[in-house]
Amino acid sequence: MRLHRTTTAVLALATVVALSASACGRSGKSGSSSSGSGGSGGSTGKIGIDFPRSDSDFWNSYAKYVNDDVKSGNINALTPTNSSNKIDNLVANVQSLQGQGAKAVIMAPQDTGAIANTLEDLAGKKIPVVSVDTRPDKGNVYMVVRADNKAYGEKACKFLGDKLGGKGTVVEFEGDLTSINGRDRSEAFGDCMSKSYPGVKVLAEPTEWKGDVAAAKLQDALNQGTVNGIYMQAGGVFLAPTISLLQQKNLLVPPTDPKHIFIVSNDGIPDEFKAIKAGQIDATVSQPADLYAKYALFYAQAALQGKTFQPGPTDHQSTIISLPNGLEDQLPAPLVTSDNVSDPSLWGNQVGK
Repeated sequence: MRLHRTTTAVLALATVVALSASACGRSGKSGSSSSGSGGSGGSTGKIGIDFPRSDSDFWNSYAKYVNDDVKSGNINALTPTNSSNKIDNLVANVQSLQGQGAKAVIMAPQDTGAIANTLEDLAGKKIPVVSVDTRPDKGNVYMVVRADNKAYGEKACKFLGDKLGGKGTVVEFEGDLTSINGRDRSEAFGDCMSKSYPGVKVLAEPTEWKGDVAAAKLQDALNQGTVNGIYMQAGGVFLAPTISLLQQKNLLVPPTDPKHIFIVSNDGIPDEFKAIKAGQIDATVSQPADLYAKYALFYAQAALQGKTFQPGPTDHQSTIISLPNGLEDQLPAPLVTSDNVSDPSLWGNQVGK
């Protein structure tokens, strides 16, 4: 049973966008990348970059990867802006980047419904857009660089459902439901629990990606009864306040203790890995911050060179799918547990090295 503490309007919004996929190939060994009129400004055009926020370890890591890649590669990029999780800031920043001569734009709109007018304006000026991690609801995009967020919710569901033996109460920290990521993860998690683990009660708590809101919701749930599991849709935001609260409640105990609350997160940041090793949380889905940066810049440059891409498997272990308003490259995002948390190939184990 899943208890949504959301309004009808928000729930309706959760099903707005549908994907369709077809099979074909991409550049390299498996497919087709072709020259055409996909970009403007030529290969030497400037790339404008907006970082979505600086209050998340995940996004700070992404920004570092972007800046490092720009410095080390032959990339003509303007000084990045930061929209601080505000759509008005993003709109203003994009206008500023255009004024500085940007011929392609990389962004990560946190409100995926409110960016449509800006995308339409950019399309009218033939400025291609690469959207990172989030898929705009409307408005043309050259490429979305993202992982399969429905798979995040399904992986979290199966992990918790199995650990709890199909019984108990789980608190779900939902991301902002104005974001396609929050909607995809919430919908997939809820559907999976309802179908596969009907004996698990899910308290679906809207948080707007705010750690203090999540902590308050968890406090309320703990006051009302036993909590057996937690699904955090963004560890970079929710991890620290969750750990702090459980410590205060003397509930941060090893998995071998009957009072242990099983926790699965999303992000793949180093602090999550440390928490897994310490037995504080049990799993996370590793969002590839390094690959987000790499392929956002790759596709922005490809757009400036007039290249086009087709749906299908890529040469970098991902799949491009077709969207109503563009294409999406779905990069791999593995589940990380105590079994593979020390894998050196995970970007969370490479930060600072």
